[in-house]
Amino acid sequence: MKSFTPKEIVSELDKYIIGQRRAKRAVAIALRNRWRRQQVRAELRDEISPKNIVMIGPTGVGKTEISRRLARLAQAPFIKVEASKFTEVGYVGRDVESIIRDITELSVKMVKDEEKVKVRLKASDMAEERLLDYLLPPASSAHFAATQDHESVLKERELQKATRDKLRVLLKEGKLNDRFVEIETAEQKTPVIEILSSAGVEEMDMNIKDMFSNIFPKKTRKRRVRVPEAHEIIIQEETQRLIDMDKVVKEAVERVEQSGIVFIDEIDKIAGRQAGQTPDISREGVQRDLLPIVEGSTVNTKYGMVKTDHILFIASGAFHVAKPSDLIPEFQGRFPIRVELEPLGEDDFIRILTEPENALLKQYKALLETEGIEITYTDDAVREIASIATRVNERMENIGARRLHTVMERVFDEVSFDAPDMPSKKILIDREYVTTRLSEIVKNEDLSRYIL
Repeated sequence: MKSFTPKEIVSELDKYIIGQRRAKRAVAIALRNRWRRQQVRAELRDEISPKNIVMIGPTGVGKTEISRRLARLAQAPFIKVEASKFTEVGYVGRDVESIIRDITELSVKMVKDEEKVKVRLKASDMAEERLLDYLLPPASSAHFAATQDHESVLKERELQKATRDKLRVLLKEGKLNDRFVEIETAEQKTPVIEILSSAGVEEMDMNIKDMFSNIFPKKTRKRRVRVPEAHEIIIQEETQRLIDMDKVVKEAVERVEQSGIVFIDEIDKIAGRQAGQTPDISREGVQRDLLPIVEGSTVNTKYGMVKTDHILFIASGAFHVAKPSDLIPEFQGRFPIRVELEPLGEDDFIRILTEPENALLKQYKALLETEGIEITYTDDAVREIASIATRVNERMENIGARRLHTVMERVFDEVSFDAPDMPSKKILIDREYVTTRLSEIVKNEDLSRYIL
């Protein structure tokens, strides 16, 4: 995990998220505390648990984005789940333990991808030798096919060294790129089995592929492909051979346990008691099921047991109807840090449109540059877009910054459609242009066609 100071973390988040200073400070402190914990002596380290966070604020103000950017910054395994997708144990629906299984799977992929980069150079050299074997079959091919042991291969390569060296030069210069070569690739077909069960589907599916991979032997098939494609296929095979999966799994599990981040969205949907009403299985029961995972428990995954004691949980919800106090007391106690995010106004929208590295205006400009069209924005046009988005949010449902996507798509609707055939390659987006494109929307207040 990379070590950033809280100020550096906030500065990095500022590149992509406008405002929400308090939320950024809270997550910056939480992330820095993880690094601090790693520096503490071993006997005390296990006693220090992460301070989980609840973000409270309307939709579209940056709750999810803050968490996602934080995970990317820390290079930590990150998963976003929706609380409303889970149901109490014993009912049809996802089991809460699947959160840990999923984040472990993501962590394994993350570590495996990193290992692939490390062994890529060695795999490329090995692939080159194998490809030369295909391009220059051994002289004693019948004997070679029968034995195929390592010593025989090396002996044949030595005998043909001069020719191989010439071919190697041609290969590196790309002069053999148009040639076809017949290679053998490993393939394994596992039968598709559909599991119909109301509970524990994840557990039943956990090792089923591994079980069948041991029963059914791997088969090889011959493919006739061009040299560059063959080289890439062989590199992938050699990379798989070079990666130590036991080491990958061990590292991945450790990352989940020590630096994993779980973002639980729509936490307000499972808040509320059902006294005197029809019981709702997806509310209090889900909170009680989540409790042991958030507090710290051990979950069985196909990669072994994973402890959740030091995973950072960030929950978020709009809490329009329910209140944070409607969550059961035990659940509230697991999230000691509470941060309220502020609704976004016109000035915030102007900053969102222009300042971040992935600002919407920059995105549309870059998209249309691919068609050879140069877009220029005036300041009054930007303010008008922000003003209209704010007004529509006030009159209709407030969907925060997501409204900007709606408005911008309407502004660029005509240009995006006609771009390939437009004679003029320079377009000025000013206040008058924006007003013309959006006047109908503002009058009718009907954005249903453009809601994303």
